[in-house]
Parts: sequence; structure tokens; C-alpha cells
Amino acid sequence: MLIHAVLVAHIIVVGYWLGSDLVINSTFRYVSRTASLPVAERDRLLDHVLDVDQHVRYALVLQLWLGTTLGALYGYLPGGVRLAWIATLLGLAWLVLVELTHRLRKRPLGNTLGRLDRGLRYLAITALAVIAVGTLYGYWSITGWLAVKLALLAAVMASGLGIRFELVRYFRVWGSIRTTGSTDDLERQLRGRYASSTAFLVLLWLFVATIVAVSIIKPG
Repeated sequence: MLIHAVLVAHIIVVGYWLGSDLVINSTFRYVSRTASLPVAERDRLLDHVLDVDQHVRYALVLQLWLGTTLGALYGYLPGGVRLAWIATLLGLAWLVLVELTHRLRKRPLGNTLGRLDRGLRYLAITALAVIAVGTLYGYWSITGWLAVKLALLAAVMASGLGIRFELVRYFRVWGSIRTTGSTDDLERQLRGRYASSTAFLVLLWLFVATIVAVSIIKPG
């Protein structure tokens, strides 16, 4: 019964993730392309986007947590129930870190927590890639299709980091608009940063769609 509940939650999180991404991208598009809005109103909408962006961060951690738990309970990953419990504890701790990072983002401690969160993502990407490649070369006894999923999940996380880097550039441009006012050149840069971050988002969802297909087909 528990394993079915985890499976259902794992599936629901995909929809939760997609819905959050669509809301974020739609609002970013509106702010980026509507230069006629007062700067204060655009700034308020962008602050709201950062709140919604938390749901994407939750979704990624939840997918890692629930996916690892499922793999352990189904016997695809070594460790069984013990690994499932470890994944649960680490997942909960990471969710707390994500929440604290957001709430304290305007304080020095928030920057420190943000670096820790990014470090964990780098570590997760590396671990997923190592397991996938190790399976390919016979170093790990993991089912082939699951190794493909892990590699694709690493690609999803890398795409997410690409979005983050583009958004850092986006908010630099926005900071200039907020400080000095809107100009044609700054608005053009803002639209460019929106387009590049959206390109990473499309790539991310192509990887997610492929993960779903691999999960259903389970190629040999």
C-alpha cells in the first residue's frame, strides 16, 4: 500500500512541477514584454514569481526523494527500506534548506544557504551521472532503463541550473531598470534574458518528457 502511495505522489509531483513552471514563465513573459507597466508594479510581479519559483524547487527535491524511495522499495536500488528512510530524512532536510534559503534570501545568511543548496545540486548531478555511466560500463548492477532515467534527471538538474544562471543575468538587467529607469536597450536585454531562460526551460521539459517515456516503456 505504501509503495502505491509513493508512486502516486511521484506522478502528481510531475504535474505540480509543470504547473509551477507554466505560471512562472507566463508571468516572466508578461513582465519582460510589458514595458508600459510602472516599474513598481513589474517589481511586485517579479517578487511574486520568486515566491512561485519555490514550488519548482520543492518539486525537484521531491522527485529525487520519491524516486529514490520507489527505486529502493521496488528493489531497483540497493538498500531497500533502509535507503528509503535515508532518502526521506535527506529529502525533508533539503526541503527545509530550500525554504530557509527563500525566506532569508535578502540577508547574508540567505546567500550562504543558497550556495549550500547549489552545492547539493552539483553533488546530486555528479552522483547521478557517475551512477549512470558506471552502469553503462558494468560497475553498478542497476537496471539499464533506470540508469538512463538517472542520466536524464542529471540533465534536468543541469538545465535547471542553466535557468538559474540566466535569471541572475535577468535580474541584473532588471536592477538597472529599477535604478535608472527603462530604456529601449535595457528592455531589449531583458527580453533576451527571458528568451534564453525559456530555451533552457524547454530543454528541461524535453528531458522530463523523455524520463516519463522511459518510465512507461522501460526499454531493455
